Amino acid sequence: MNRFTIGILCALAGTSCWGFSGACGQFLIAHYDASPLFLTTARMLGAGALFLALLACTQRDKLVEALHDGHALRGLLAFGGIGLLLSQLTYLVSISYTNAGTATVLQSLAIVFVMLFTCLTMRRLPRIAETASLICAFAASLLIATKGDLGMLNLPLAGLVWGIVNALSVAFYLIQPRKLLEQWGSLLVSGVGMALGGIVMLAIWIAFGAVAPAIGPEAVHLATAPTLDAQGVFVLLLLIAVGSFAAYGLYIHGVSIVGSVNGSLLGVAEPVSAMLFSAFWLGTAFLWADWAGLALMAATILLVSLARD
Repeated sequence: MNRFTIGILCALAGTSCWGFSGACGQFLIAHYDASPLFLTTARMLGAGALFLALLACTQRDKLVEALHDGHALRGLLAFGGIGLLLSQLTYLVSISYTNAGTATVLQSLAIVFVMLFTCLTMRRLPRIAETASLICAFAASLLIATKGDLGMLNLPLAGLVWGIVNALSVAFYLIQPRKLLEQWGSLLVSGVGMALGGIVMLAIWIAFGAVAPAIGPEAVHLATAPTLDAQGVFVLLLLIAVGSFAAYGLYIHGVSIVGSVNGSLLGVAEPVSAMLFSAFWLGTAFLWADWAGLALMAATILLVSLARD
């Protein structure tokens, strides 16, 4: 198996874990009334701690060197505190103004932004295979998110703006760490970036909790941790270990091999995996649009393998 194929498999595995995290989040929200703000804080802090523990065991000297390198630390803070954090928060805000399907479709515009940026910086036009895979990836997201009913798309101005900001933040964390990945490797970049992003997220959650009572009951709920039984704790741990730690570690490693353009295209596996986990775990029924999206996702993967640099 060549290195490019390994990169594709890692990126697909990472996005599939994101799909699993969506099912975990849906379960915790539905059964324990967990707030998205709490889940984002918990998953980033928990995954960041796992990454740091792994780095301390396997790359201790490299970790210490990076933490004492001011330039690297600023880049990692931008990656985690802006890219990783904003991509999750703005997605939730986009959902609040529209719905999950519309927000997912708007998020897939990140593919377009990454491809445009790459083509502009490299002063070239998109390749035929890249253009075809972009169309397949966007169509797959559209079909799965809307179940084939475009009337489900809800685009108020605020939702459109937040959706585009979300897509830009996703594109940012795909493009920004390129030099960091070359110098420090995907494990350190993912780990320290996630840990720093988690610290920033915790500060936001604490600050929001301080002003929440003055805003109203809904704000208080967003700033309150849910009461979890053993099952809830287990699902939260799965969200952290699989849906965040494994997801970002595998995906960023895959992107470091296949590049940001191909990595963004392979992100189409996320809504597909979310669909599969929802169907087999939460009992959601398959529709024709789901099968069509699955087929388009397979076509995207094939085209990405043909569009290698």
